[in-house]
Amino acid sequence: MKKTLLIVALVAGAFATLVLNACKQSNSTTIANDPVYTDRDTTVKPGDDFFKYANGTWINKNPIPPAYSSWGVGDLVEEELRDKLKKINEDALTANAAKGTNTQKIGDFYFSGMDTVDIEKQGLSPLKPELDKIAAIHDVNSLVDEFAHLATIGVDNPIGAYVGQDEKNSGKTVMHLGQDGIGLPNRDYYFNTDPHSVTIRNDYQQKHLPTLYTLSGLSPAAAASATAKTYALEKFFADSSRKLEDLRDPYHNYNKMPVAGLSKLVPAIDWKSTFEKMEYRGVDTVIVGQPEYYRALNKALTTYSLADWKNYLTKNLVSEYAGFLSKPFDDETFRFYGTVIRGNKAQLPRWKRVLNHENALMGEVLGQIFVKEYFPEKTKKRYVDMVEAMRQAFKEHIEKLDWMSQQTKQKAYDKLSKVTPKVGYPDKWKDYSSLTIDRGPYALNVMRANTFAYLFNANKLGKPVDRTEWGITPQTYNAYYNPSNNEIVLPAAQFTIPGIKDEDVDDAVVYGYAAASVIGHEMTHGFDDDGRQFDAQGNLKEWWLPADSVKFTQRTKVIIDQFSAYTVYGLHVNGKATQGENIADLGGLAIGITAFKKTQQYKDNKTINGLTPMQRFFLGYALSWMEEDRKESLSSQILTNEHSPAFLRVNGPFSDLPEFYEAFGVKKGEKMWVDPDKRVKIW
Repeated sequence: MKKTLLIVALVAGAFATLVLNACKQSNSTTIANDPVYTDRDTTVKPGDDFFKYANGTWINKNPIPPAYSSWGVGDLVEEELRDKLKKINEDALTANAAKGTNTQKIGDFYFSGMDTVDIEKQGLSPLKPELDKIAAIHDVNSLVDEFAHLATIGVDNPIGAYVGQDEKNSGKTVMHLGQDGIGLPNRDYYFNTDPHSVTIRNDYQQKHLPTLYTLSGLSPAAAASATAKTYALEKFFADSSRKLEDLRDPYHNYNKMPVAGLSKLVPAIDWKSTFEKMEYRGVDTVIVGQPEYYRALNKALTTYSLADWKNYLTKNLVSEYAGFLSKPFDDETFRFYGTVIRGNKAQLPRWKRVLNHENALMGEVLGQIFVKEYFPEKTKKRYVDMVEAMRQAFKEHIEKLDWMSQQTKQKAYDKLSKVTPKVGYPDKWKDYSSLTIDRGPYALNVMRANTFAYLFNANKLGKPVDRTEWGITPQTYNAYYNPSNNEIVLPAAQFTIPGIKDEDVDDAVVYGYAAASVIGHEMTHGFDDDGRQFDAQGNLKEWWLPADSVKFTQRTKVIIDQFSAYTVYGLHVNGKATQGENIADLGGLAIGITAFKKTQQYKDNKTINGLTPMQRFFLGYALSWMEEDRKESLSSQILTNEHSPAFLRVNGPFSDLPEFYEAFGVKKGEKMWVDPDKRVKIW
C-alpha cells in the first residue's frame, strides 16, 4: 500500500536561496512542486530516524482527521479517487440510463445508499426474511443448510469455503476450506493479555455483542445470555485456529483429501449435499487448510445447542449488514470496529462510505470509466517499461549471489522471466449483466452484489484458471503478487502521487516511490519465504537445492530477528509473521537501486533542490509510506497484520542498505546504524 503527499509551494525566501544556489552550481536545478523536498523535517538526522526526516514536516502539519485511523499518502490518493468516482456516480444518477446498463446500476446503487430517509424507516426489516430462516433451524442438518445459505449472501459462518487454484496444480481450480467462525479480527484477541487486546475483548463482551442483540429484538437478559454463549462458541473456534505466523507455511496449510476423507474429519456434516447447497457442483476433492479447526467444528455441532447456534448466526448476519441498515446499527458497528479497534473519532461522510462499498462490490464497473479518463497510455508505458528494468536488475542480483548454487540460479532465472506483469487495468472486464441493482433497500442491493461475487467465484470450480483475471480494481491504491499465477498486479491508482501529474515527477522519485516500493516489492514476493516455494508455473514444488534453502533460511532469520526487536506501544512486531513483507521491502529497494543507477538522471548526477539523485530515490521510497497512525490502529496492525508499521518499512530496510549510509553520510553512533556484518542481505 502507499500514501501520497501533497504539494506545497516553496516560501519566497527559501525559493530565492535555491535559485541563488542554482546559479552557483550548473549541476543543480530547482522545482516548486517537490514533496520530497518540502515534506522533510531537517531538524531530524537522516541517520537517526529517516522516516521522520523524510515525512516529518507533512505529518506535523496534517493531523489525522477524526474519521480516519491513519492519515498519509494513500489516504490522499484515495481522496482524489473518491472525488473522481463521486462525479461518475452523480452523473449516473441523472443519466436516466436504460435498465441493466452499468450506468443504471451505478446510479441506483448510489441512490439507495444515500437514501437515508428510507433506510431509517426500514430499520431491521430488510433482513427479516433472513432472520426468519435462522429462526426456523430445527436440527443439525437444517443448521448446516443455513451455514450454506448464509455463505451465498456474504455472511461469515463456520465453513470457510472458497474456490481457488490448487497450489500444487495451478492450472486447476478446486475447493478450499479454511478456518473461520470468529468475530474478532484475530484469534489472539481471545487470549492475549496486553492492554489493547483486553480492552477490545472486554468491550466485545460487555458492550458490542449485547447492543447488537438488543437492537435485533432481544431483551437485556436474553441479550446477555446470547452474548455469553456466542463468545464461548467463538473462543472455542479461536482455540483451534492457527496463529498468523503459522498461516505462512504453504505446505502445512495444504491438506488435500477426497470428500470421503473430509466426511471422516467432520462426520456431522453431509458434505456432498452441503456443497451443492453452497452452489459448488461436482466437488470430489478438497484442500483443507487447518484440519484441527474442522475437527473442532464437528465437536461444536454436537456440543452447542441449536439456540446457541441461532444466536451466533443472528449476530453474524446483523454484523455483516449493520453498516447498510438504520443509524443505530450503523453507529454501533462503527463504534466498535472503527473507534475501539482502530481509534477513529468520527465516521466518514456518508457519500464516501457508499462509494467505498460500491467500489468493493462493483469495482470494475467504475474502473472502466476511471481508466479512460485518468490513466493515459503514455503513463501506462512508463510503468510497463519500468517493470522490465526491474526484472533485468533482479536477474543481475541473482547472478551475483554468493550463497546460491548455479542449479538453483537457473531455475530462479526461469521463474523471474515468467513473472507476468499486469499494469494499470485489465484487458477484459467482468460482466455484471446478471447483477440486479435498483432503488430499493440499500442492504438488499449489497446482498445481491455479495451473491453475485459469491457465484462468480463458485462458478470457477472445475474450470481452467483464467489467468487474465484481476483480483483488484484499477482505482485501488494497492498491489499484489499471486504465487499460483506467478504474476504481479499493479493497478493504475498505485502509481499516483497526489496533486502531481505523472510526467512532472523525476525518475529518482518514481524509482523509489513505484519501482522499489511497488514493482520490486511485488516481484520479490515471488522469492520471499512463502513465494519462493512456488515454481515458475505457480505450483507449490521444491525447486531449490536443499543446501540453498538452508542458506536462505539462515538469512531470513536475521530479518526475523531484526524486526522482532522493534516494539510499538509495548508490543513486539511479529518478525515471523511479517518476514515476507520485510523481505519484499528490502529486495524491492536493493533491486530498485540497481535499476535506478542505469537511468540518465542517476548518470547525470544533477541535484534538484539541493538533493542528489540517490537522496531523491530514498526520499521517494519514504514518501510511499508516509503516514501517521492512531495508537489503536497500530496496535491492531501488529496483532493482526503481516505488514510491519509504515515507519519501520522505511527505517528497517534502509538500515541494511550500504547505499543509504553513503547517500546521507550516516555514521556509527546514529540510531539507524547497523554494523556491516550484521546487516541483512538476501536478494
